[in-house]
Order: sequence, then structure tokens, then C-alpha cells
Amino acid sequence: MPSDLESAYKQLLATQAAALPDDSIVEHIGTLIDLAEDLDRDEGVARALDWCDIADARTLPDSNSALLQYFRANAWAVRQGKVTRNPSTTWKWEQPYIEKQIFHLRACIGHPGFPLLPDLRRCQVLTNLGNSLNTVGRFVESLEYWGRALQIRPRFAMALGNRGYGLERYAHSLCDRGHQALFLKFAHVDVTSATEPDAEYEGTYAGAKDFFRTLKAKIERGVPRLNEINLHPHSMGSSEAERRYRTWCLRTRLFLNPLNDLGEHSVANNDVLMMPTFSTPVGEPPILIGFFNEIKQEFASGRWLLFDGIESASVHFSDKGVRLYNTLDYPCCSLGVEKVKVAFRIAYSIFDKVAFFLNEYMHLGIKATDVYFKTLWFKNRSSKPFPIRDEFQNLDNWPFRGLFWLSKDLFDDKLAEVIEPDARDLYTIRNRLEHSYLKVQDEMLGPLAPGKDDFWFDRLAYVITRDELESRTLRLFKLVRAALIYLMLGMHREERRRLQGQDRSKSMPMNLSLWDDEWKH
Repeated sequence: MPSDLESAYKQLLATQAAALPDDSIVEHIGTLIDLAEDLDRDEGVARALDWCDIADARTLPDSNSALLQYFRANAWAVRQGKVTRNPSTTWKWEQPYIEKQIFHLRACIGHPGFPLLPDLRRCQVLTNLGNSLNTVGRFVESLEYWGRALQIRPRFAMALGNRGYGLERYAHSLCDRGHQALFLKFAHVDVTSATEPDAEYEGTYAGAKDFFRTLKAKIERGVPRLNEINLHPHSMGSSEAERRYRTWCLRTRLFLNPLNDLGEHSVANNDVLMMPTFSTPVGEPPILIGFFNEIKQEFASGRWLLFDGIESASVHFSDKGVRLYNTLDYPCCSLGVEKVKVAFRIAYSIFDKVAFFLNEYMHLGIKATDVYFKTLWFKNRSSKPFPIRDEFQNLDNWPFRGLFWLSKDLFDDKLAEVIEPDARDLYTIRNRLEHSYLKVQDEMLGPLAPGKDDFWFDRLAYVITRDELESRTLRLFKLVRAALIYLMLGMHREERRRLQGQDRSKSMPMNLSLWDDEWKH
């Protein structure tokens, strides 16, 4: 006799989507996906995805529209689960089913209906996105989503346990032993919390609980004196202005310092991210070190411009006497706005510089004029899907893979596939800033997007509010910061690989002293 699950599954498959009312079609889709997973039936997953398209064409309440994106992600997760049964797929850099999961989970979180979903559901969505990003090597960014889930429900066990696992893996990617110990202490706190009786599990999750207990014991064996590891207070600066700036950097997690990913701790208020120990051919000058110095300084200077532009509340003397016509549509014209624009340009430009750095370090041999962050990873672009370069394909380098997956957040008109729903907006802002006309408006005072027949419609401009410009520039800086951490930790991992069997007589370690702050001018 068929089981109850089998009967329910067959009954759902026999249902016509057209017969399902708007108020229940999304719920039926979620049930069908769960049954298809339990019974290992891909036909059910395919039917659920077809129903998602049908539901998408209807006018649904915002909460159901957001939930539909979550169920789409779940459907692709079921298919991904089948792929991972084959261990040989683990280090394939392209994972199309994970791409779709990330895209739809982000679409759910960014949907107006997401805040209307129950707390538990929002925690599930945020945790799943953190898990997916962590899987592909974007461990810096995954922490944000686990943290957001825990802001909603502090005892949500899957967010606690998975964050602990993410921190433990992050720790073993670090170069600095002291930093490793701090990360492991935070990981231990999380996995311990996930195994305590008051941890909130939305299901049985016996396998997850066992995994978290095993991880807890592993950390304790590796770092037996966890209670003696402390975050000592550090100076936040010699002036109120400096302290305010450093506090903002800590809060937004913009210091080039992995410890900033542990929270707003004063120990992290410096940009200590450095190149790992690496070998160069005998007689080679420190060209990569000089290049990374330049990238790092540009990031720090752009970060200050962003902060200063956001904080500016008064007219700067350089704006006085600059005569402008009043166009009556409330544009924002000031040094503060221009600082944010310059910061955006600086941040976006760093991506291609990361690619230029990686082209040299990995000996890819791409012509300098053809090096772009979005396309660096591919052998050629003559036909889709574009093949990953041999230097990266199946490379066991988690941070470098994270860097590759971060590139999928950026839009390219020749590589249209992205995993960030609003990737085109960042691309458009950058192009308008560089090549044409970006109009920044005060959203509190005037209309933002008048129709084409409206007198105030500006056919030349791409219109954005000041708040939008600031928030998107901040988001861009977070992406760049993550990229720089992945670059350095990936380099550290690659150096360890290269040292195995290396003929050290043909290379030498590059050891240099630090540039003193007082020498900067």
C-alpha cells in the first residue's frame, strides 16, 4: 500500500494549478516541494517550479509573493542536494543550482512582503542565504545573514550552529594565530548555544544537532584554553572626530580586519589585513606588495570620503559662490554628495584592480587591457556556458572561490547572468557617474520618478535619492572589503599549496618593515 506521503504526493500531482485559488497556491507549492524531497521525486520539483511561474503571473499579496521566492529557492536546493551526493562535484566552481538559490533568497529578502512574513520564516530565509553563501566561499558575507536571523530570534538554533561552523572554517583560513583563536572562541560560543536545551529548532534536525556537538568537541580539543582568550580594549583615537569615524567603521564592518567580522570590538579598529608570507623569484622587486598597498590606501581613503559625505550637515566653504540655477526638482548639489560619488567610483574601480593583481599572482597571462574582474575566471567567451580557466577549475581554495562567486554580484552586459537581483542598478550608477548624468534628489522634498509625460521628467538623467546613493555606496564598500579579504586569504591558501614540493633555491621570502604612519604625506 502507498504511504501517506506517497498518497498526498500523487494527489498534489493530479491537481491542476489553474484550479488552485490565489490564497492557497503558494502553500501548495511549498508542500509539493517538501514531499518531492522526502520521496526523492524530481518530477515533483519540476511541477512545483512550473506552478511558481503560474503563481508569479497572478496578483498575489506581498507576503505570498515573497514566500514564493523562498519556495523557488527550496526547489533548487532539492536539486542541489542530489548533485552533492557525488563527492566529485564538491569543488566544481560553477554550481548553477546554488546560483538560483542565492538569487531567489535575495529576491525574497528584498521583497516588500518579506517583513510581513512570520519571524520563523524570515529566520529560515536568512539562515539559508547565509548557508548558501558560506558554501561557495563567501564566508565574510554569510555572517551578516546569520546575524540578522539571530536579531529576530536570538536562540534560533540553525543560525547559531551554522554561524559557529562558518566562523570555525573562517578561522582556519586566517594567517594570524591570535586571530584564529578569537574566531574559534566565538565559534565555540555559537555551537554551544545551538546544542543547549533552550535552542529553538523548527524541526527535529537530529543530524544537525549531532554535527554541532561534534564541532564543539573538535574546537575544545584544538583550543583547550578558550576561556583565557580575551578581546582587550584598544584606543579609538585621540580626538572626538576620529573616535566617531572609527566607531562608524566598526559598526558598518568596514575595517580591513577580519576581527571586525566578530562585531564592534575596539581591537578591530585598524586595517591590519596584510599580504601573507609569499615567495618571489630571486631578484624580483616587491611589485605585488606595492600594488596591494595602493589598493588598500584607495579603499581607506574612499571609506573616509563616504563617511564624511554621509555625515556632512552644513555648507562647505568650497560650495559658497558656486552659482547654480534652481531647477525646482530638489537636486542635491554639495561637496558632501560629491564625496559619496567619488567614494562610489573608487570602490567600483577596485574590483578590476583585484583582477589585475590576481592575473599577475596566478600567472594567468591575460593581456593587461583585457583584465576585468567579471571575466578573469573564464578561458574564453565564444560560447555559453563559459568554461572556467584550468588554473581555477576544481582548485581547492575556498577564499578564491568566494572571490569568483562575488564577481557574480556584478552586472556585465556580455555576461548577463547574476545572483544579485539589483546588480544592474550598481552597474548603471557607475556608468552614469563615469560617462553621463546621475541626478541625486532629496527624497523628503520632491517627486522621485515623474512619468514621461510629467513636466519634471528629466530624460537625460538617472535619478536616485541621496539615501539610496549612500546606502548603495556603503553596500559596494562591503563587497570590496570582502573581496580584499578573500584575495589575501586565498593567496595564503595558494602559498601553502605551492610550498609542497617547491624548489626553494629558486625563490626567496619577501620580508619588509612596515611604513610608519608619521611618514605618510
